[in-house]
Amino acid sequence: MTRFSAAAPVRLDFAGGWTDVPPYSAREGGVVVAAAVQLHAYAEVVPRDAGYILVAQDFGEALELESRGALAGDGALPLLRAGLRLLHPGPCALTTRSDAPPGSGLGSSGAIDVALVAALAAAAGRPASVREIADLACRLEGIEAGIPGGRQDQFAAAFGGFLRLTFRDPDASVERLVLDPEFAAELERRMLLCYTGASRFSGTTIERVMRAYERGEAAIAGALDGLRRVAEDMAEALRAADLSRVGALFTENWRLQQRLDPGMSTPEMARLEREMLDAGALGGKAAGSGAGGSMFFLAPDEPGPAREVVGRLGMRVLPVRWSSTGVRPC
Repeated sequence: MTRFSAAAPVRLDFAGGWTDVPPYSAREGGVVVAAAVQLHAYAEVVPRDAGYILVAQDFGEALELESRGALAGDGALPLLRAGLRLLHPGPCALTTRSDAPPGSGLGSSGAIDVALVAALAAAAGRPASVREIADLACRLEGIEAGIPGGRQDQFAAAFGGFLRLTFRDPDASVERLVLDPEFAAELERRMLLCYTGASRFSGTTIERVMRAYERGEAAIAGALDGLRRVAEDMAEALRAADLSRVGALFTENWRLQQRLDPGMSTPEMARLEREMLDAGALGGKAAGSGAGGSMFFLAPDEPGPAREVVGRLGMRVLPVRWSSTGVRPC
């Protein structure tokens, strides 16, 4: 049976998230530092003689459509429908899934965008470069599916590794950050990624914050400017292999995020942060926009007590292994 499939990693947004979201990214320009991790999103396309079968395994949703015309408009499984409209592979069964929990804040929808584009482009006989996949994936979510957000998730999933991303809409540039191997291994050993068990959808938070920015609220603009500065500092701290500075910048970034919207920190997340810092963590922040999902922390040299906090609070530690590669066939 002919099949076309692709995998793309999710990411940890070390610093600068929100500055990649329009209109800020168009007016001021954004900077984001992100690292891909080996939790992947997957897409598979199996050609059929007629009709479409769409399956999103993570959400337990499935949809059968008789014709291409039925892909138009609003409806269930918007990313999958948008991908089929964008790349026209012909009648097929299209399935997606992710290693990361839905709503985890790890950019899993952006990684699914990338895996979808790669698999659908292959099925349509349209080979695409990594950069083309990243750009098409951004178009898929932001324009075709009409889901608000930035572009860091798709670029991190497409390129992999540690990245300094700059956005001046419509342009974007990718700079690979080369870390000392021993430092990268130590950073991986001490990174604790904690899934709170509460998923969230970031679209409403994004709309609320950016409406405030467009109204000219000085506090919001100042926080976004601060996040861009923290991203620049984070790139330098990673290059310098400065663990304590990385941890401090996580916390600084998180404080600025909460200035955008205090609701980004739930009571459960606030308790997790307090107890992790009491256990010696050097710093931490929400993954993505917060308000649920995951947080990640830089643990002390002996991470055992910090890891115990997560279990005591009924949360789950997700594995962190850096992914030096981005999207790939599978």
